[in-house]
Amino acid sequence: MDVVLYTDGAARGNPEGPGGYGAVLQYVDSKGNLHEREYSAGYKKTTNNRMELMAVIVGLEALTKPCRVRVVSDSKYVTDAFNQNWVDGWLKNNWRTAQKKPVKNKELWERLLAAMQTHEVRFEWVKGHDGHPENERCDKLATTAADSDILLDDDGGSLV
Repeated sequence: MDVVLYTDGAARGNPEGPGGYGAVLQYVDSKGNLHEREYSAGYKKTTNNRMELMAVIVGLEALTKPCRVRVVSDSKYVTDAFNQNWVDGWLKNNWRTAQKKPVKNKELWERLLAAMQTHEVRFEWVKGHDGHPENERCDKLATTAADSDILLDDDGGSLV
């Protein structure tokens, strides 16, 4: 099954302000019908990068069977981590960067890698705030969640 996952993250007062993520999953069935699902949530104190990661994680975790997934994101942090093979280096260096520093958001990267395991995933970067309909939709989901009165705790470790 071929799926497209559009994602975006937002943070107010980055780092460590309220933030949110938005994700839109799209699938076209054998009859040509488009099926869509939207996901979003807001957090009390977080960073933009954490929300960018959460959008991809939640979208992939929502899939119930193995899929070919095209992840479309305006986050170079997320897309370059795979397209520039940063993740491979981090794994090889025991979650250390090329500068020998600990990789930020390690627990989210590990969760993302686990969510990817049953899927064939490729990452595509799009310019944010450039009129791409699904990216704009994800941005709206993320910012609406960040501005919501219902905010979760981001308890995943370092926020910066």
